[in-house]
Amino acid sequence: MSNADPVPLDHDGFLRAIIESSDDAIIGKTLDGIIVSWNNGAERMYGYAAAEAIGRSIAFIIPMEHREELQNILLAIGQGQRVPTHDTVRVTKDGKRIDVSLTVSPVLDPHGRLVGASAIARDVSAAKHTGAKLRASEERYRSIIDSAVDAILLIDRRGRVEAFNAAAERLFGYTASAVLGRNVNMLMPEPFHSEHDAYMARYLTTGEKRIIGIGREVVGQRKDGSTFPVHLSVGEMTIEGERKFTGILHDLSARVALESQLREQESLTRLGQMAAVVAHEVKNPLTGIRGAVQIIGSRLQPGSREADVIREIVGRIDALNALMTDLLLFARPPQPQLAEVAPKDTLEMVADLVRKDPGAREIMIQIVGHSDPVRADAQLLKLIFQNLLLNAVHAIGGPGAIHVSVECRGSICRIAIRDTGPGIPAEIQAKLFTPFFTTKARGTGLGLSTAKRFLEAQSGTIAIVCPPGGGTIVTIELPRA
Repeated sequence: MSNADPVPLDHDGFLRAIIESSDDAIIGKTLDGIIVSWNNGAERMYGYAAAEAIGRSIAFIIPMEHREELQNILLAIGQGQRVPTHDTVRVTKDGKRIDVSLTVSPVLDPHGRLVGASAIARDVSAAKHTGAKLRASEERYRSIIDSAVDAILLIDRRGRVEAFNAAAERLFGYTASAVLGRNVNMLMPEPFHSEHDAYMARYLTTGEKRIIGIGREVVGQRKDGSTFPVHLSVGEMTIEGERKFTGILHDLSARVALESQLREQESLTRLGQMAAVVAHEVKNPLTGIRGAVQIIGSRLQPGSREADVIREIVGRIDALNALMTDLLLFARPPQPQLAEVAPKDTLEMVADLVRKDPGAREIMIQIVGHSDPVRADAQLLKLIFQNLLLNAVHAIGGPGAIHVSVECRGSICRIAIRDTGPGIPAEIQAKLFTPFFTTKARGTGLGLSTAKRFLEAQSGTIAIVCPPGGGTIVTIELPRA
C-alpha cells in the first residue's frame, strides 16, 4: 500500500479514542446503574481506576443526600428520557466532594432498544469557587460603596447613570431606580445641566480635562429643586472595553454654613469693638446733652414754641440713645445665666405688658398649651418674647389676633407665635435676621438678629415662615431642663 492510499477508518476504535482522550468523565452504565465503562477522564476526576469502578453501582460516588437524585435519573432513563445538564455533587476516592456539571443520556442498541445510559460529567469546582469569590468580592465592594458617607455614582460615556449608592439617594432625594439609566445632568442646576453633555463630548474628543482627576467644587440639585454645594471628584476607568466614569460627591453644606457663621462671628467681633467706641464717644455725651437741654427747657414757658422744640430734641436724643443701647446689646450680648424657666409663665407675663401697648388695644393675645421647664436665661427670654409679640402687634396694625402655642416633644420645647397680619414678602424673608435691616419707619433693624443671638447663646433656634393663607409664624425651640 502506498503512502497516498487512504487508511481504512476503524470507527469503533476512533470512537473509543475520542472517549478516552476526553477531559470529561464519561461513564457507561446499565439501566439499573451498574458501571460498564469508565474512561480516563473518570479516572482522573474521581481517582478510581477503571478496574475499581466497572461492575459497581454508580451510587458509590454519589453522596448520601443525593441518592434520591440517582433514583430520579434511573427512572427518567428507563423511560428513554434524556436528563438535561445540571449541577450536582460527587465524591472522589479520597473522600473529597466536588461540584460537577452532569448530563445523562439513554443508550440504544442498533435495533433501537434501550440498553443503558451514558453519563458525562465535568468538574466545575474551580469555576464555582472562582464565581463564589467574584460574588463575595462584588458584595464586599458593594457593601463598601453602599455604606460610604459620600455619594458615589457610575456613569457611561453618554452620561447615563449606571450605579447610585445609598448616600447618593440621601443626598439628592431620589431612589436609585429613579436615576439609573437617566442622564446624570438631572442632578445639576442650570447652567451646568445644559453644559454637561457638551463637556463630556469635548473631553471624549479632545481629552481636555476640567474635572476628571482634578476635583472641584460644584453645585448639585435635589429632587425638590433645592441646590447645595458639593466637592466632586471624578475618576475614569475601562470596563470590558467601554469607558466609564466614577463620581464621588461630598456635601459641603455644613462646611459652607460653618464658614458663613465664622465670617458672621468675625463681623460681630468687629462690630462689638466699634460699639464700644460708639458707647464711649456718643452714648455718654448724649446723657450730658440731654440733661443740659432739659435744664434749658425747664426755664421756658410751658406750651411755648421753644418748649415744644426742646421736647422734640429730648425725644430725638432718647431715640438715638435707644439705638446705642440696642447696638451694644446686639454687639456684646450678656452671658446667659441658665436656669429652669417656665416658658408659658414668662409668656403670660410679657403678654400682659404688651396688651398695655397702645397699638395692641384691638388685638387678642391667646396663649395655649403647657410645657416643662426649659434651660434658659429668664431675662433674655423676656426680651425675646417682648420683641416678637411687639413685632406681631406692629405687623397686624389694627384689629387682629396673636395665637401662641407651647408644647414639648422629646427634649425640645417648641413655642409658636402666629399673627393674623398680612405676612412677609418672600424677598424680605431672606433678610429678616440681617442686622440693621428693617421695614419699619422707626426701627434699628436689630430686634430679630438680637433675638437670634440670644437664642443661639441658650442652645435655641428661631425660624419664621409665612403660610399661603396669610399671617406669620415665628417658631422658637429651646432645650428642656
